[in-house]
Amino acid sequence: MELGGDTKAVLLAAGLIFILALLLGVWKYRQMAASPEGQAHPYVDVAHRAALLYSFATLLVAVFVELSGWSEAVNLIAAFAVIAFFVGALAGYISHGLTRDTENQFREGEGPPGLHPFMRMLIVVELAGFGVLLAGFISEQIL
Repeated sequence: MELGGDTKAVLLAAGLIFILALLLGVWKYRQMAASPEGQAHPYVDVAHRAALLYSFATLLVAVFVELSGWSEAVNLIAAFAVIAFFVGALAGYISHGLTRDTENQFREGEGPPGLHPFMRMLIVVELAGFGVLLAGFISEQIL
């Protein structure tokens, strides 16, 4: 089976996010091994777990890209809008893990500047991006 270029790009992104997850697992292990409590910083743990989940979520996005009836351009825009927010969230978690500035960014009053607008955009873009791919799948495979 020959995969479309859009699917190949999304699969590459999934692989890169999975490699990041594995590297974050090393960081998490090193912190656990060095900690008297045997625990990594909460955001190192969150970054590791989220990267694992996002890598598999990106695989799911790749399946819908491949089976979508939309053009490669539409599929790429929709998929990478979603993936960009996956990566943006991971960058935030990694940043908090590196700086150890908080154990819960939402508990710190209103949170860092831009947190809530970012979260609202994440919600809209992830739902809309995947919704486009789901509609493309329904259009091509079901109707």
